[in-house]
Amino acid sequence: MPDRRIHRGPHPQDFELFAPAVLPRLREAACDLSWLLSRGYATASAVKLVGDRYDLTVRQRMAIGRSACSDADLVNRDARRIGPERLAGHALWIDGYNVLTTVEAALSGGVLLAARDLALRDMASMHGSYRKVTETRPALDLAARTLAEFEVDCCRWFLDRPVSNSGRLKALIEELVARGHWPWKVELVQNPDRVLIESGEVVASADSLILDHCRAWFNLGREIVQRRVPDAWIIEL
Repeated sequence: MPDRRIHRGPHPQDFELFAPAVLPRLREAACDLSWLLSRGYATASAVKLVGDRYDLTVRQRMAIGRSACSDADLVNRDARRIGPERLAGHALWIDGYNVLTTVEAALSGGVLLAARDLALRDMASMHGSYRKVTETRPALDLAARTLAEFEVDCCRWFLDRPVSNSGRLKALIEELVARGHWPWKVELVQNPDRVLIESGEVVASADSLILDHCRAWFNLGREIVQRRVPDAWIIEL
């Protein structure tokens, strides 16, 4: 079935699945999952074990999976994370879809997860195809305003070439770049994860694999949302 969404908003059941009364149970589940991961359990089996114990739905299991991490990963990611004060005059390499969908979700009232490693992760799933939504242009504008505030020298946005409509999104961003004179460059690459990990540059992403192996990372999605979208639906697990 084609993706006909015009917003990156909440799933119809999210108001029930992530209601305030449910959050203590989800936080306990996320804590248990982090404990298991810290002791070497494989992620899939640990999520199943915890999800079964707490009788979680598929979407709730996804949420704790995206929120939890092992103690070792937490220490490693914390050591690589830099603050905005270190961006002035420097380049930033951006995991395009990762950052963009998070801000789109924030603007459309979708669930955002403030994870254990302090990254902000959305619950969206593209399944190999990206569709521009009503919030795409506003999200890019908020990113531009935030990056200008941090005095970033230049930004390189990387989009997944295999993802459907990446070319259209690249064209849209380039149109906005030309109009706003933003110091951005947009590139389509086969595997952004590898490019960002091997770059040796400061990268902006909430992708766990990238955070575990890049030289340094900046919490761009979270900074944009906290500074520009004060009413975003953020859940801390």
